[in-house]
Amino acid sequence: MNDCLFFGFNKYPILIKNKPEEITEPIQFKFENENENENEKQIKQISSSGFSTIFLFKNGKAIEYLSENDSNQNPKEIQIENIQKVTVGDENEAILTKEGNVFAKGDDINPKNPNKFINISSLIEDKNDRIIQNIVSGSRSIYLLTSNQNAYGIGSNYNDQLGFDSKTLKTKKPILMMKNVSKIFSGIASQSVFLLNSNQELFGCGDNEFGQLGLGESRKEETKIQKLTKIQNIPKGKIIDIQCGYSHSIMLIENENPKRKLYSCGNYQYNGLGIFDEHTYEFTEIESSLFENDDNILEISVGYAHTLILISNLKLIGFGNNYYGELGNEDIGEEDIPIQIELPKLRFNEDISNYHISCGINKTFLYYSPPPFSNLEEDLIKLFRRKEFCNISFKTKNGEIIEAHKLILKYRLNQNQNQIEKLQEIISKKSIKESNQIFEMIYSNNSKINPKLYSEIKEIINSNEKIEETMKRIYLNENENENEKDFIIERKEKQYKFPKLILIMRSELYRGMFLSVTNDTSNKVTDYSELSNKSFQIFEYWIYSNQIKNEIKITKEIIDEIQIGIDYFQLNQTNPNLFDLLIKKFNNQN
Repeated sequence: MNDCLFFGFNKYPILIKNKPEEITEPIQFKFENENENENEKQIKQISSSGFSTIFLFKNGKAIEYLSENDSNQNPKEIQIENIQKVTVGDENEAILTKEGNVFAKGDDINPKNPNKFINISSLIEDKNDRIIQNIVSGSRSIYLLTSNQNAYGIGSNYNDQLGFDSKTLKTKKPILMMKNVSKIFSGIASQSVFLLNSNQELFGCGDNEFGQLGLGESRKEETKIQKLTKIQNIPKGKIIDIQCGYSHSIMLIENENPKRKLYSCGNYQYNGLGIFDEHTYEFTEIESSLFENDDNILEISVGYAHTLILISNLKLIGFGNNYYGELGNEDIGEEDIPIQIELPKLRFNEDISNYHISCGINKTFLYYSPPPFSNLEEDLIKLFRRKEFCNISFKTKNGEIIEAHKLILKYRLNQNQNQIEKLQEIISKKSIKESNQIFEMIYSNNSKINPKLYSEIKEIINSNEKIEETMKRIYLNENENENEKDFIIERKEKQYKFPKLILIMRSELYRGMFLSVTNDTSNKVTDYSELSNKSFQIFEYWIYSNQIKNEIKITKEIIDEIQIGIDYFQLNQTNPNLFDLLIKKFNNQN
């Protein structure tokens, strides 16, 4: 079920057995016995440095590949439950749990036993500030952002990266660095840190030997910045991300249009700046023809001296060091300016926004990890443009074809065929951009997307109906609309038809099945005979409505069956969570 590519230095640790030390083109990464444990190997996040790599899975478990394990080349499971995020620095690892606890290890964290995880969040002096919201690793330091929006640092302060008197080179407990913080930025090889406050003011401290804090030409002689200092003259726009390498920093800015741009500062070492310059002491725009047109930057990741950029049109772009193949090209040693990396065909290539990139020290990963959808409207807006799930066409004023899901559209337009004809008339006078906005407003019933266009279509939309109600209407009229459904689920000699679009929204199993570019599943029938009638009714009704039928009595046996079904079919546990709803209803009944 995974789509994970790897290239770069395949040593310290060895990640793929029986492959060379330098993998110079993207290849598929597979776990041991992956086919036997697909449900347990759904990647959520990857974090890698020079000597360790951690894979976090959606079930809250994680495994780590360590250089010390290279003799047998096997990963080991991290013995911490309910993991939410992992982060790896050059000399540390940190784990954030769903409960807000942080466990970390490393020479600068636990010198007496550097290979043992300890709870560092419990060491915060203010007991009311021990629930952690986010974690970031620097090379030898770890930064914590609390639920109260306070930033703490722990570990090495060798280059003043913790923002206090450098005579104290280490701290064994988290030290408060700044209050009212919205984001923390650093990097796996960096001894610098940036803190962004709620007013979008940026502060930095730590290693500035190469100008990587972006403080300007006048401060280039200051190799260390001991206290958090406001960064002046930063590019206009909203700061989305800052990634720090060993001697440079990369900033991602979003402007009003909302086009995103990249900026860099620091030293050219291995050409990590992405521009033709030996030094740049202020954040300077990285320009490339690869960023033109309507493409937008989705994500960036920085290793020791290389940078990867994921673009919305299926392009992976990189620059910097390539001596170990970390740019996926064996013909270059380093690259001054951004180049496109040739990729094999991606399984979910039309769902590129759910791919992620992760750079380790001389390593690169590209992997697929869709988030749990928050609501049905978002699901529909993400998926309604996919042609294979649409069965009704509309022509714009320029002759372009835009397609939609007829069954769902029918219910959003008051179950009236004349309304579909009226919609076609409206679309025929609009551009492709305006047409897309119209469909987004129909699916989500959100007039804020374009109030002017909404005024033209509001007469044909059932404006009082939520999308959950639309789904339930489709479900309750199932016999009437059998021919408009396109996937069969069979159980105990009875067949049920579901729109593929709905199953994709609700189940990772079906998402992988239907979005695969290699498998033909058009006639696939799934046997659900292991579920009892009541359990299947709950499963079926929840898929459509995100609710549980009032008239069904919940028993412990049903809860056990549903739990197995949730795991097996990898249901997207949106809010409200199906299992939590079952428990709540069971408790209310008793």
